[in-house]
Amino acid sequence: MTERSYHVITYGCQMNVHDSERISGLLEESGLVRASGEGPSAGADVVVFNTCAVRENADNRLYGNLGHMARIKEQHPGMQIAVGGCMAQKDRDLIVRKAPWVDVVFGTHNVGSLPTLLERARAEREAQVEIKEALETFPSNLPTRRDSAYAGWVSISVGCNNTCTFCIVPQLRGKETDRRPGDILAEIRMLVDEGVQEITLLGQNVNAYGVEFGDRRAFAKLLRACGEIDGLERVRFTSPHPKDFTDDVIAAMAETPNVMPSLHMPLQSGSDKVLKDMRRSYRSRRFLDILASVRESIPHAAITTDIIVGFPGETDEDFEDTLRVVEQARFSAAFTFQYSIRPGTPAGSMPNQVPKAVVQERYERLVKLVDEIAWAENRALVGQDVEVLFAEGEGRKDAATHRMSGRARDNRLVHVTVPEFPAQRPRPGDIGQVRVTYAAPHHLNSDEPIRGLRRTRGGDAWEALHAAPTGQVGVGLGMPTMRRD
Repeated sequence: MTERSYHVITYGCQMNVHDSERISGLLEESGLVRASGEGPSAGADVVVFNTCAVRENADNRLYGNLGHMARIKEQHPGMQIAVGGCMAQKDRDLIVRKAPWVDVVFGTHNVGSLPTLLERARAEREAQVEIKEALETFPSNLPTRRDSAYAGWVSISVGCNNTCTFCIVPQLRGKETDRRPGDILAEIRMLVDEGVQEITLLGQNVNAYGVEFGDRRAFAKLLRACGEIDGLERVRFTSPHPKDFTDDVIAAMAETPNVMPSLHMPLQSGSDKVLKDMRRSYRSRRFLDILASVRESIPHAAITTDIIVGFPGETDEDFEDTLRVVEQARFSAAFTFQYSIRPGTPAGSMPNQVPKAVVQERYERLVKLVDEIAWAENRALVGQDVEVLFAEGEGRKDAATHRMSGRARDNRLVHVTVPEFPAQRPRPGDIGQVRVTYAAPHHLNSDEPIRGLRRTRGGDAWEALHAAPTGQVGVGLGMPTMRRD
């Protein structure tokens, strides 16, 4: 009997990537194998959409893709389609009404129910919709099928206690729920034992971690504890909220060698009036003071951010305030978004929605400024040495010039010229020193020989993964007790 196969399609943030690794682990534990076919469905028997409700046009994108899948399903008897994630939590029964060929709809709180719901849909031959209002089990406790042998996501909390007027996440992910530090550290040690050498701590607001069990310094303590784990070379985290960013976190970043000198902290707007309307409980001066403190303690830190253009009521003066803050902040990169209405959010019904043409013009000016600053910051690194963790699937693959890509300690993307012969090249997961020879706004290049290349346990794990039969390596059991569009 031929094994049934699955394919997971992920939209949205790193938390969704993390959840998709758990979805894959659950499906493999229940006997399915990852599909290796071509096309949107990859020829799979089960296709899972892990959706996002935050990105612009998320609804249109999902229903457009489901419409395409209907035609594929007609040609593939027995195929099942499941929809999970934030859009499923939001739309619930609407998904099956608009796309009756969908077999399963499951929410953000009951990822672990997916295999049971798929079996029930097959047996009863009707769609199964199950949306829980509270978290059933922490996603990190579920089986996992990681996409990387040398890097991993570790969730420290789910949900959010903030009430930003543009954001629907608290409605879909619920109030913040924190994992205990011992469980987090046990998962990290398990990952390191498997060859992982870089972890990213995930939460909707990581520096609020500990509020549930009454320890406001819990996040700084967690960073320092990561520094005591042998074999863990790089620690990152995303995303902090400026209102909760404290000096003890900055000290932990500066004094813990394996915590990387990079920080992603959303600004959203440089206008104090707009920040108030967004219900962001900090102002531009507070934001810039945090950046100054970070750079005083970690001079070479690269700082990135999120910015929304065209929030309701944003005037020309408000937008100029944002440009001024961007000029002072000197971000190494910024994710810039044009505001769009999210049904169910307070901002969606605010007066003075900004005309699309005005938003577009402001957006283009902001992107131009961000790129100019990022390029200037990158050019300052030409001639300097940086440590690169080589990666799979990062940036371009240029066979003609024999390039590989990876991330510097500050998370900048680096394209590196590598030896012509594959046996002499670094493997994904290996680490080496390179000299920056060219800078662009969004990446660095190195055309000089790699120095001090280390063949790492992460590289060994990558090599073992790619030498093993599909589905036999890379599946962990989670706790013993996975991008920007």
